[in-house]
Amino acid sequence: MATKRTKEILALLDEQYSTEYKCYLNHENPGQLLIATMLSAQCTDARVNIVTKDLFVKYPDMESFAHAELSELEQDIKPTGFYHNKAKNIIACARKLCLEFGGEVPGDLEALTSLPGVGRKTANVIRGNIFHEPSIVVDTHVKRISRRLGLAKENDPEKIEFELMKALPEDHWILYNIQIITFGRQICFARNPRCGECFLTEYCKEYKDRAAGKKAGL
Repeated sequence: MATKRTKEILALLDEQYSTEYKCYLNHENPGQLLIATMLSAQCTDARVNIVTKDLFVKYPDMESFAHAELSELEQDIKPTGFYHNKAKNIIACARKLCLEFGGEVPGDLEALTSLPGVGRKTANVIRGNIFHEPSIVVDTHVKRISRRLGLAKENDPEKIEFELMKALPEDHWILYNIQIITFGRQICFARNPRCGECFLTEYCKEYKDRAAGKKAGL
């Protein structure tokens, strides 16, 4: 159950960023979102969207990805980084989808994580955005900011996911990720966050620790 403090944080996020669901990765179907999410590892959504604009024309379905030439796909996705592993996983994932799931992306967490290159983060993006299942996606923004706000203490993304499942009401699981991504991109940077512009400093453990250090002359 969410505490009074957590509810106050969520209310401020709702007020600042609205409660509209938004996916930052461009896609027209579940398969495209799956591929885009795999490409987004260690890469910005903006860059992924540039790459997938042509990629999804060249490879319009899972079958075409399943039959892609590895070296050619590597070059197609090279700007997203880590393209050797990403290309290998995309082809293997597409082949398994075609062989075992009729080319359709499943909504079950266990089925999704059985796919090559698909971990809990990617699976939860699909479950939340496509199947509208309450899911928490722990990306770098969610990890960093949840720890700063004291909503999570762990370092491991999977453990943070379960911490947030306990801390947040289900109706905010997907929404929290959307809001925190925006907050992390605009204000709460990993380095040199804009604390002077932040509406959550009252709840930020890192901000309070830094203020206490300055007061003590540290």
